[in-house]
Amino acid sequence: MVSEKIAKLINEQIAHEQYAAQYYLSMSAWFSAKDLDGIANYFRVQSKEELMHADKMFDYLNDVGGEIIIGEIAKPPHEFLGAIDIFEKALEHEKKVTKSIFNIVKNANDEGDFATTSFLQWFINEQVEEEASASQYVTKIKMVSDNPSALYLFDQELAQRVFTPDPTA
Repeated sequence: MVSEKIAKLINEQIAHEQYAAQYYLSMSAWFSAKDLDGIANYFRVQSKEELMHADKMFDYLNDVGGEIIIGEIAKPPHEFLGAIDIFEKALEHEKKVTKSIFNIVKNANDEGDFATTSFLQWFINEQVEEEASASQYVTKIKMVSDNPSALYLFDQELAQRVFTPDPTA
């Protein structure tokens, strides 16, 4: 059985993941309005992944007997300064998510909650990938944003991204 403290932190993380889904959906809408459907697709897939993460945590908390409390989700911003701003905000957000997950791991370790620590290892690995990817896209959008042909190719690259549900979720 998970402690109340860890359950509270996981419930908060579920809300963070759901907020991230809405945040990325808002970013997707911005790009869609600019007819950059490939980049919009990238953020739609990001949104779906965040919901999958929330579901995965929800199921884990249920499995270990923690009380699931659905938290309030703030409205994400919908106005952005531009494409570079959005990708920088996405990277910044991923870094916040990483810190939050690390905090749960630290608290689980302090309590000797090896089940939660083990469960969260998947999320740690996922965040390494998410931050690396977001950082790479910040670099790319900065390179291409002033070049319509390069932006078109970048948009086409991100159009190829497909949501693949995690079979363990």
